[in-house]
Amino acid sequence: MSSKRSHHGNTPAAWVTVTIAFTAFVVGGAGILLASATIFWAGVAIFVISGVVGKVMQMAGYGQYPRS
Repeated sequence: MSSKRSHHGNTPAAWVTVTIAFTAFVVGGAGILLASATIFWAGVAIFVISGVVGKVMQMAGYGQYPRS
């Protein structure tokens, strides 16, 4: 049994990443409904940014500890 705790994704990095990704899907969906390629691609860009932000936060210590 490991002494490190598993948070099952309940970390600040996970919450911020999911919130930004959800916002990206809303923006992208709005772009589709409005038939605007610009808004759609803005949503795609925000989604990519969410992954970068999540990784940076994880590396800064706000994510889950790796299992050993």
